[in-house]
Amino acid sequence: MHNRWHPDIPPAVTVESGDELTLETEDGLAGQLTRESTHSDCTTIDRGLGHPLAGPVEVAGAEPGDVLEVQFLDYRSADFGVTAVFPGFGFLADRFADPFLVKWEIAGDVARSNELPGVAVPADMFAGVVGVAPSRDRMSAFKKRENGIRERGGLVADELPQSAIPRSAAEGLRTIPPRETGGNLDIRQLVAGSRLYLPVDVPGALFSIGDLHFAQGDGEVCGTAIEVAGSVTIALHLHRDHSRRSRFPSFETPARPGRRSFATTGIPVDDAMDLTVATREALNAMIDHLVATHDFEPVAAYALCSAVVDLRLSELVDVPYPVVSALLPLDVFE
Repeated sequence: MHNRWHPDIPPAVTVESGDELTLETEDGLAGQLTRESTHSDCTTIDRGLGHPLAGPVEVAGAEPGDVLEVQFLDYRSADFGVTAVFPGFGFLADRFADPFLVKWEIAGDVARSNELPGVAVPADMFAGVVGVAPSRDRMSAFKKRENGIRERGGLVADELPQSAIPRSAAEGLRTIPPRETGGNLDIRQLVAGSRLYLPVDVPGALFSIGDLHFAQGDGEVCGTAIEVAGSVTIALHLHRDHSRRSRFPSFETPARPGRRSFATTGIPVDDAMDLTVATREALNAMIDHLVATHDFEPVAAYALCSAVVDLRLSELVDVPYPVVSALLPLDVFE
């Protein structure tokens, strides 16, 4: 297990292109929230321990410039998960300043919680963090880029080297943001049957995976999904056809049936073309809808949105007002 991106972390295993393997992972919060945890425990966990990853997996013969195809074959979940609202973190951190914890019991491929009575979320598992190690040059470039964002007053995750595992990777990159080599993508379509394409940056690729989600809405708005421990079975395929390589990860999904949904929308009528404002309007409207129709606490509704509501860019061209939609799947209600 490791929780930093660093090219010098030695591989845990070496495989050939086309090999299948199963990797077991802790949950994305490193098991710090349990069945005995309370809301206040969300304020005391060490977030620097986040995203413990299984790996690295060395793919024999992989070289910089190649493309690594990750074929997702199967997921298995533990019987417990959490969705946490952390003070100061999340898309609506200014509205929800207090800690809140949803504890999910998982049985029969369904998650239920006392904090959200009447809700039964079906399994839709995927890995939130998937990536390959950056080279030392690329790691330095990423750090320079993110330090520049910090110096300009932008939000960048603290490095927290004291929480790095292994300690030798303390100078490595936090797993909080996604980057060109993958990472915390939180793409909920990376389910069993999907394929992800990653640009190889170091010899052997050094692939890692973790942060399994039992379910998540597009946007993961409070900052956590239904976070679970579990396992993922994958096959890794090496490609030297550079037509598959792009600057950022790309992916292919299996065919999937639709779900009935109720949706709210956001339109930035006072802030022309501002997608952030449109998204906040759609999300706040969905939270208000859940409070009014299901009598949830607003913060519990916020957590449910993070677990199941999909944010969509419905249109961008009808100037001066784009539309963002928030889709609530209706099958989560018993």
